[in-house]
Amino acid sequence: MMGEVEQSLGEHGGKQKPSCCSPSAMRDVGAVKTDEARLVAAESHGAGGDMVSLPGGTFLMGTDYPHGFPLDGEGPVRPVTVSPFEIDRFPVTNEEFAAFADATGYRTEAEVFGWSFVFWAHIPAERFEELVEDTVAAAQWWCKVPGAFWRQPEGPGSNVRERGRYPVVHVSWNDAQAYAAWASKSLPTEAQWEFAARGGLEQKLYPWGDELTPNGEHRCNVWQGRFPVEDTAEDGYAGSCPVDSFPPNGFGIYSATGNVWEWCADWFHNSFRAEPAKDPTGPASGQGKVMKGGSFLCHASYCNRYRVAARTSNTPDSSASNIGFRCARAV
Repeated sequence: MMGEVEQSLGEHGGKQKPSCCSPSAMRDVGAVKTDEARLVAAESHGAGGDMVSLPGGTFLMGTDYPHGFPLDGEGPVRPVTVSPFEIDRFPVTNEEFAAFADATGYRTEAEVFGWSFVFWAHIPAERFEELVEDTVAAAQWWCKVPGAFWRQPEGPGSNVRERGRYPVVHVSWNDAQAYAAWASKSLPTEAQWEFAARGGLEQKLYPWGDELTPNGEHRCNVWQGRFPVEDTAEDGYAGSCPVDSFPPNGFGIYSATGNVWEWCADWFHNSFRAEPAKDPTGPASGQGKVMKGGSFLCHASYCNRYRVAARTSNTPDSSASNIGFRCARAV
């Protein structure tokens, strides 16, 4: 597998593509009957959780950063006003998602479809052939693993018993939406997410400033080494980490960049204008939903999308071992 990954890296290195982002599932939705118990959460329980109240205001959204990805629609920079809202201090954790699943009997799309994507290096080498059904042709580090879902993040034989405070993963946008409805919350709009992630700073690359590791200190969980074949884990983690592993931003919000991608409410598009906007929600329809924040797989050589203005998308039914979410609520 290592040779195949290195070959794929050589073929695709240097191109502007979301190589370390999560692949789209492209599942055959017609092959699975609608599971009403899964799609319709039980009574909303109005969970408050640990949320940060933000007064809203006007900020400069987007970026014209020369080393970014213009085709992603990162720019132009434009003034955006958001109304007051609350947002989760942390991404939703395994223990929080377990409370939802146990209370409602909810089955994630990874469970319904029977598989999810797992990063190749996190699959036990001695069980690789047994666990992996297929790999993504253009990014062979992404493996289709039957039986992988949020309780078994690396596939059968793995568990989250010691990862209660880690962000839940293998959740699709539809799964995140169901949890949010149960908690009497919503997924944040992209504008809300970016306002919160910036922590009161204006046009900085990261929630803490413009330097990735100020004074040599790691402030988020991203890849160190040569992606995707060598992860030196200099930040302390080769994979996801507890949601409070690094300091919060100026608003008291943790894990806004790195660790896991976070779903937003908006449909993705990449054609923004410089005019001011108030509480934008994105287009009425689309092919993919916005994801923000990057993940533990992001690396400057391939996918420096761990910047607050960076963005990508995925289909609403897709899931992988580096996709999670947090919730918001209007006030």
